[in-house]
Amino acid sequence: MSDRQKVSFKVYYEDTDALGIVYYANYFKYLERGRTEYLEAAGRSIADWNAQGFLFVVHSVSATFKRPAALGDTIDVITAFRQVSPFKGVFDQRIERDGQVLMTATIGAACLDAAQQLRRFPENL
Repeated sequence: MSDRQKVSFKVYYEDTDALGIVYYANYFKYLERGRTEYLEAAGRSIADWNAQGFLFVVHSVSATFKRPAALGDTIDVITAFRQVSPFKGVFDQRIERDGQVLMTATIGAACLDAAQQLRRFPENL
């Protein structure tokens, strides 16, 4: 699997605020979709990962907004993953439009089992 995953989305009216730009909280939805696509590119749907007892949960977020996306734009969510311990990892993500960075985010994630106890991340991430 590539160490980066890219997925594209169109900005819809429902994503925007009164100024016609993406409301800041909606960027986190795009990031979530990017992480889901990243995990699916590792060979299983998120439902399959969960059924196998791998629950990926966010424990921290750091985001920097640089430029706005607007109604009708097509944006790209680029996601990479790095493991920082057997149980925790970091998703480095950015959202771009035509190669121009709109926002960056660092998402801390932990891997839990069905009992919500720490579990080692799967090796094929």
